[in-house]
Amino acid sequence: MSLYKKLAEIQAEIKGLGQDKQGNGYKYVTGNKVIGAIKPLMIEKGLLLKQEVLEIENQRMDYQVSLVKENGQWNGKPKSEILTKLKLKFTWIDTETGEKDENLFAANGQNDWEKGLGSALTYGERYFLLKYFHIATDEDDIDNPERKKKQIEQLQKSVSSKFMELEKERKEKMLAYFKVGDLSEMSLEQLEDAEGMLNSIHKKK
Repeated sequence: MSLYKKLAEIQAEIKGLGQDKQGNGYKYVTGNKVIGAIKPLMIEKGLLLKQEVLEIENQRMDYQVSLVKENGQWNGKPKSEILTKLKLKFTWIDTETGEKDENLFAANGQNDWEKGLGSALTYGERYFLLKYFHIATDEDDIDNPERKKKQIEQLQKSVSSKFMELEKERKEKMLAYFKVGDLSEMSLEQLEDAEGMLNSIHKKK
């Protein structure tokens, strides 16, 4: 049996994976569940999956959390994490014939200093398997890019409408605080903090 025939049989046998964990109010499929479903089939068919890191880039990410207003100023606790960007190669190997199937993949992971690489590797493996075997991920998956995109779009609309009501000086101060030139440059976390600040300002009016 060819390598691709074995991979096709694995895909046919996986009917779907239920979400088994929840984070930030969203349910998603964990890496353990994905591996737990696929690994027995790999062993049965004599397949190995080799994971290689081809390129790695680390970037320090500094931001503030738990924003509070003190003496007219917004202050938060400084937090730093590492954003790790990986270029990966996953290779399926048939141990019976030596046949191989190589696949390039990319993954990012942001976490505490010593965990950035592990987060990116775990994320990469999980999503490579999900996408290779066409296992659908739910819209509410915490790591679903479409869900995050929708969150950002919704927050941008909410923040923008409140932001436009501010005086020019306050607008400039807020943009300077977040170190951006425009609301469209804000990350999801920054938009969430900005919304909290704007809600507080409007309550006092």
